[in-house]
Amino acid sequence: MEYRRLGRSGLQVSQLSLGSWVTYHNQVDTRAARELMAAAFDHGVNFFDNAEAYAGGQSETIMGAALRELGWSRVKYVVSTKFYWGLSEGPNQRNTLNRKYLRQAIDGSLQRFGLDYVDLAYCHRPDPNTPIEETVWAMHDMVEQGKALYWGTSEWAADEIRAAWEIAERHHLHKPVVEQPQYNLFHRARVEKEYARLYDDIGLGLTTWSPLASGLLTGKYRNGVPAGSRGALESMAWLRDALTDPAKNAIVDRFVGFASKLSCTPAQLAIAWCSANPRVSSVITGASSVAQLQDNLGALVVLPKLDADTLQQLDALFPSI
Repeated sequence: MEYRRLGRSGLQVSQLSLGSWVTYHNQVDTRAARELMAAAFDHGVNFFDNAEAYAGGQSETIMGAALRELGWSRVKYVVSTKFYWGLSEGPNQRNTLNRKYLRQAIDGSLQRFGLDYVDLAYCHRPDPNTPIEETVWAMHDMVEQGKALYWGTSEWAADEIRAAWEIAERHHLHKPVVEQPQYNLFHRARVEKEYARLYDDIGLGLTTWSPLASGLLTGKYRNGVPAGSRGALESMAWLRDALTDPAKNAIVDRFVGFASKLSCTPAQLAIAWCSANPRVSSVITGASSVAQLQDNLGALVVLPKLDADTLQQLDALFPSI
């Protein structure tokens, strides 16, 4: 496992990490979470991603319980959470990044985790109704109070990230150091084009999500939605049309053949492709079983095979960004 700095910060995160979206509480209980995290940790994973909104807070509770049972030294792992969606209806409780919400949100997350601090706190989406300056000050205060060590954004536009960074620079506040965007072979423009100047200009790091395009790139949706898959979950019904799209699955069919030539699974190739981008600090993977986790971590063996010629051939399989 390689460890990469999170942008210009000094924090080192494993190039592959383990996330809890969809799986924890919905497919994975505390026992299974502990087994998954232990297996990941044994393979060098030190970064575990979460969010307040995942499973209505239950994902943080499960991960926190697993961490207590595992008993690792706090310095050995990195935990993140994200804020925006909220857990309750009402003013200042949902779909906001105002100071009042953020102050109570971090306290709630720490209580569910059973931790004194999280390493990374993300603003899960931009909030057009709150001045960015207010959000920047609130996130700065969160870091100053020791409740988070670093902060960043998730799915913010490049101009919003730059605005937040410049406000922090102007007022000598803690700056956003990381963005968490979707990134996979079907979804590339934001990482490769929109953010292009931010990497050198402000030192932006990336922890990317959905390397498998919600499972589409595994090839398992070529003949419909299999039982037990993410697409079969009622909570994920909104994804089914995209997962079973005939045009995309025709591309996936060729991708599966390409992976076979490299003697790897499509999932391993898709994850390795994301990690091959030097701008990506960590690729967040998901798994509902140890076997699936181990298969995903096999991407580390595939990564050295992705030379310039192989990457160019892969690009030719997918529509232009």
